[in-house]
Amino acid sequence: MQQDKWSACDAYIANHLIGAGEAQAGTLVANAAAGLPQIDVSAPQGKMLYLLARSLQPKRILEIGTLGGYSTVWLARALAPDGRLVSLEIDRRHAEIAADNVAREGLGACVDIRLGPALELLPGLEAEGFHPIDFAFIDADKENNAEYFRYAVKLVRSGGFIIVDNVIRDGAVIDPHNIHPAITGTRALYEAVAGEPRVSATVIQTVGSKGWDGFLLACVN
Repeated sequence: MQQDKWSACDAYIANHLIGAGEAQAGTLVANAAAGLPQIDVSAPQGKMLYLLARSLQPKRILEIGTLGGYSTVWLARALAPDGRLVSLEIDRRHAEIAADNVAREGLGACVDIRLGPALELLPGLEAEGFHPIDFAFIDADKENNAEYFRYAVKLVRSGGFIIVDNVIRDGAVIDPHNIHPAITGTRALYEAVAGEPRVSATVIQTVGSKGWDGFLLACVN
């Protein structure tokens, strides 16, 4: 019953604050038809990412974890006119579907989806000069979140944001008996952030169509 209320409130928010042109109906239909896991951010969360990114007038955005490109499109819409977004995805089929969705939204020219393990691709980004980054969004395998965060701190400029999704996980993060790799990886992220003097950070818990979870928001000092 509680989940039904959360989902209904998300729908209410979307109906009032997210226009039809923003909603990416085509992306959601394509992802569902392809059988992709329905683990994208919700529409209200997607618009929150867009608004946060837009506040920075970003020229460079990094996304780790593309899936079907739903969050990719939200973030790409926030780019400055000459901006560029690089999204890293390990699954070839996901990357292909995301590329189609990004192209349908007219953003293909400013989005670069790269295939491979993120920890192998990130050094190449640094070497080719894709930094300083204005905004980084991390939403991939949770086991490596601490390493993704450490790399993002190296690349994101002072005043830029790093956001990590799924950091509450139905409260499992505080259950000492839960040793699932995604949970221990999330705890490792908290430890990494807490020990990093170059950022100021907090976590906001969220409820909605995606259940009970949360975002970590860090600003590079």
